[in-house]
Amino acid sequence: QVQLEESGGGLVQAGDSLRLSCAPTGRPADVGAMGWFRQTAGKEREFVAAQSYTGGVTAYADSVKGRFTISRTNAKNTVYLQMNSLKPEDTAIYYCALDATKLWTVGRAPNEYDYWGQGTQVTVSS
Repeated sequence: QVQLEESGGGLVQAGDSLRLSCAPTGRPADVGAMGWFRQTAGKEREFVAAQSYTGGVTAYADSVKGRFTISRTNAKNTVYLQMNSLKPEDTAIYYCALDATKLWTVGRAPNEYDYWGQGTQVTVSS
């Protein structure tokens, strides 16, 4: 079983930056597209960003476009989410996910992803 572990969450003020990381633990992860999602209490898990295994395709939610940047290092199958100009509405638990069925494309729906991390809390105060 592939396991993913996020890190880098925390409490920041509006306008600050955070960098989230996600790496596989346990057995080496399958290759594939990797994405970030977020969720707040009472709401469905929301797509944030994703990048194909090859790095050639990147997608962002409109709400984060221009502020967040996803990147990855395939040598370690690690994915990052650089979050700049954070807003209070970015407050959520952030999850990384791996879609082992896609190499050259990305998906935006949670049910397209096979493996998930436990999540890391990001809180942005106003």
